[in-house]
Amino acid sequence: MDWITQLLFPGNTSIASTLVLYSFVIAAGIFIGKVRIAGVSLGVTFVLFVGILMGHFGYEVDSNILKFVREFGLILFIFAIGLQVGPGFFSSFKKGGVTLNLLAVLGIALNVLIVLGIYYFGNVHDISALVGVMSGAVTNTPGLAAAQQAVSQMTNSPEQANLMAQGYAAAYPLGVVGIILSMFVIKAIFRINTETEIQEIEDEHASSQLKPDFLSIKVTNALVDGKTLLELHDVITCNFVVSRLMTQDGEIIIPKSSTEIHTGDILRVVCSSSDIERFHAVLGQDVEMDWETTPTPVYSRRIMVTNSHFNGVALGSLRLHNGYQLNCTRVNRAGVDLLANPSLRLQMGDRITVVGNLEDIDRLAARLGNSMKRLNQPNLITIFVGIIFGIILGSINLGFGMKLGLAGGPLVVAILLSRFGYKFKLVTYTSSSASLLLRELGICLFLASVGIAAGKDFASAVFNETGMWWVIWGFVITFVPLVIVGCIARGKNRINYLTIMGLSSGSYTDPPALAYANNSTGNDAPAVAYSTVYPLTMFLRVVAAQALVLALL
Repeated sequence: MDWITQLLFPGNTSIASTLVLYSFVIAAGIFIGKVRIAGVSLGVTFVLFVGILMGHFGYEVDSNILKFVREFGLILFIFAIGLQVGPGFFSSFKKGGVTLNLLAVLGIALNVLIVLGIYYFGNVHDISALVGVMSGAVTNTPGLAAAQQAVSQMTNSPEQANLMAQGYAAAYPLGVVGIILSMFVIKAIFRINTETEIQEIEDEHASSQLKPDFLSIKVTNALVDGKTLLELHDVITCNFVVSRLMTQDGEIIIPKSSTEIHTGDILRVVCSSSDIERFHAVLGQDVEMDWETTPTPVYSRRIMVTNSHFNGVALGSLRLHNGYQLNCTRVNRAGVDLLANPSLRLQMGDRITVVGNLEDIDRLAARLGNSMKRLNQPNLITIFVGIIFGIILGSINLGFGMKLGLAGGPLVVAILLSRFGYKFKLVTYTSSSASLLLRELGICLFLASVGIAAGKDFASAVFNETGMWWVIWGFVITFVPLVIVGCIARGKNRINYLTIMGLSSGSYTDPPALAYANNSTGNDAPAVAYSTVYPLTMFLRVVAAQALVLALL
């Protein structure tokens, strides 16, 4: 029975026993992480705590293997995060997201200022431990990973990296609690009624002017009789598509830019909700018309873009009118309908809605791919090419001894590839399940490695006066900036409470807090705010943790 002892008991660092140890730590951590307390679960973060427990009981991994698994897991996780947040990274700076992102940046700055204050005036003078405490307090694992990688490059000391992990583990639990507690405090300070806030959000959504709307308008204005659709665009200066036209004789056609409209014609118009009144003023009033059940050779179908040749191609360059006798009415991207615009660039996975004859639709579908199977195939070339350039970028000395490292380099490259990869014929589309698998596998390998390495000295480092101060300072780092930012958001900017909940969760990149906000309100407004600030916040958290280590170590 010696083989069981070698596999399952501490003291053996063979490949087989290492694999068993990693598998147990990850499986047990994920299982325990699913347990909900007051509707909140810590998720895969419990992999770290199980790893610490196993390390405490004497389980070890060969240092070279542990370092490789830790760094490889980190790269997979960071790169997957970059691909996920990249498409929204630049758009998050547009109007509507600027205020939320500025508030999130203010929160990050306050976190760093408190850390500096503790370092210079408090009783924690080890910057490695303090950066770990900060990463745990703001529940940001990539920040911990980046800081550990920076410490390893500067000191080549595993003790410093382990100390950082211990500080992270000490501060993390109260970090989650502190985020949720700050939501209660903001609610109490401003005497907020959650139901009223929910109603305001719903009223705002009801009057939203952003999504495409569909009109059936009968032309009654004699002044536009005989004008072509191209000339109509000069009269009604906004983006719109006339997908179908019913003549006075009852014939339904697919109009082109040269098609003339006449009084009595009925137009099927796709436009922004904010422009509806323009069409009423110029053309006429709405009429009841069920285009789908009206006998006609014209059909509406959705085509999925799965041919990588069209990744990044402008919609107008498809020449749908001239080449296929088709009209494109809208483009669905990641569940969001976008108004079809000639300058809109297609991405892998887009679903375009076209109107026309079935034969023409089939010809276009064959050209664009329209294959779900193609989307299910992972684009591994892009992933590993991106990792190569990410490591190269992370190894470049940016001055003052600062490098982006194995965390920052792949993150920056992934963000840029997800936004501009089509220019280099690189397909960055990844199915949500594949992206989630890559991300979760990477973070689990990283957390298991960090936990096992830190577990040996965890009890002696944390369960004493020093560890008590780590917990206290961690809660201060968590709680104080959130209350300050929340008061500014509500008091000065009059931001809805549900949005503040999402801002708090997103600025700390904390899914458990977001889950609490969503479950307690039954509304997706917190998730919208979370996704708005998440990309920039994730990037700055990684940079801030590295910068503190490089500046003060």
